[in-house]
Amino acid sequence: MKIIMLGAPGAGKGTQAKMIAETYKLPHVSTGDIFRANIKNNTELGKEAKTYMDKGELVPDELTVRILLDRVAQDDCKNGYVLDGFPRTIPQAEVLDSELDKLGEKVDFAIDVEVPDENIVRRMSGRRACLKCGATYHIVHIPPKKEGICDACGSELVQRDDDKEETVKNRLSVYHQQTQPLIDFYDNKGVLKTVDGTKDSAEVFEDIKRILG
Repeated sequence: MKIIMLGAPGAGKGTQAKMIAETYKLPHVSTGDIFRANIKNNTELGKEAKTYMDKGELVPDELTVRILLDRVAQDDCKNGYVLDGFPRTIPQAEVLDSELDKLGEKVDFAIDVEVPDENIVRRMSGRRACLKCGATYHIVHIPPKKEGICDACGSELVQRDDDKEETVKNRLSVYHQQTQPLIDFYDNKGVLKTVDGTKDSAEVFEDIKRILG
């Protein structure tokens, strides 16, 4: 089963992708994780990707496709996978389709997690992260016990550049321009399913399970 998660940055598609992966025993393939690993390890690819991500821009297709096709060719993806953060543009979707076509395979479901922009700006600009241990918080929904300090390791919490309100708004406008057309693309292929992402994440997951069966 090959599943693509669609939705604006901060819509919660990553959380849902992880839950699908655990429940259906599929690898969760997140371009964000692949990029972050490359950035952390200071690879050439990571350095290149970081220049775009810091500005809230999308990493170019050619760079993203290269990294992704290598990942889904690995053994653990033989029985399917959940793609999170890819494809983001029509050209990426077309490359993916043609690569799958060569293998006699196709995308089974494209699940769109729908959330209004204003909800996303509130969600994301409230996020805080501990750079030391990786714990994440939200000033409204999951506040730390002591303001600005990580519960787990006592380090200072920061607002990541890509969670700043201006960057979030920029990312949303890029999303609407470049990624929104994918919704029509997968709808035309008859594989698009939409869920209401403003609900509690457990409820959203129940809706997704009804779709996947």
